[in-house]
Amino acid sequence: MVNEVAVSVIIPLYNREEYVKRAIDSVISQTYQNFEIIVIDGHSTDDGPAIVKNFHEPRIVFVEQEGQGVSAARNQGADLAKSDFIAFLDADDEWGPRHLEILVKLQEKFPEAGMYVTALKITEPGNIIRSPTIKAIPSAPWEGLIPSFFQFIVPDMPFNTSCVGIPKKHFVETGGFIVGVQCGEDYDLWLRIALKFRIAFSWEGESIWHHEAGNRISNTLNLIPYEREPAVTQALAALKSNSVSPADAPFLKEFVANCELNRALWNIKAGNKPGKAREILRDCETTLFYRRKNNLLVVSYIPRPVFIFLWKTVRVFKQHLFNRDYSKDPWLK
Repeated sequence: MVNEVAVSVIIPLYNREEYVKRAIDSVISQTYQNFEIIVIDGHSTDDGPAIVKNFHEPRIVFVEQEGQGVSAARNQGADLAKSDFIAFLDADDEWGPRHLEILVKLQEKFPEAGMYVTALKITEPGNIIRSPTIKAIPSAPWEGLIPSFFQFIVPDMPFNTSCVGIPKKHFVETGGFIVGVQCGEDYDLWLRIALKFRIAFSWEGESIWHHEAGNRISNTLNLIPYEREPAVTQALAALKSNSVSPADAPFLKEFVANCELNRALWNIKAGNKPGKAREILRDCETTLFYRRKNNLLVVSYIPRPVFIFLWKTVRVFKQHLFNRDYSKDPWLK
């Protein structure tokens, strides 16, 4: 039996009244219209839920969250999905008008894939647009099965959750998003899928990650020191069991190194005991990020008030570079 709904769009919501209308508008404006929107609200204390209900759009399903956290919300949305294909959109991100169209075309063209990904654009303060560097696939307008997903995600993951579409059966088979972790629940799922299936990618159908949005974990200095990401534990287990090819193993090792270096940095930012960051750095093995490892080791000895000043200065300098090197993208207007 063919489902009437072709794509279930899952939007977790928690105190995003400034952005959720933009996110939903970007779905309603899609060139592909056979979808439902499932908004899972984590008991917001702002006007976000009222904004969603004011759409009076019959394809929007508003549900109060049963669990806790964004992973539980996404999993609950997947359970409720009427479609066999689910796409994710964070409430403070948005889609280009052809995003769903491209995801559906990818699924039709590459049915053997376990996950489908579109290109990402990142907005910085000042509405400056940049794209992540991708070296492991042919340049645009290529689309296809990624030759090596583990090479694709080094030096940095070049997509986020809002870029992704997954067949529901594969989402269920791989266990969905892990609940109860502070960070990296998305990386963990991508790796579980990549260890079982090929991943398809298209440069079209872009997703916009609003990095300038408030309350992003990555934008704050007052972080709780976090432990090793589940994706790292999973990657190390795959390497130990030889579950990845010899050609992919070096890239997966560098993925682990990058995550661990980020963990060291976050512990420094949070003002944790300097020895914790140094312990992480000491155990981190890397060739690609060797210079960054040494720089972080030096930073770990800087008093936190000085570090905070330097960190904010660097952010201002980066914003200046974005303003100098990138023009405002008319695609967003």
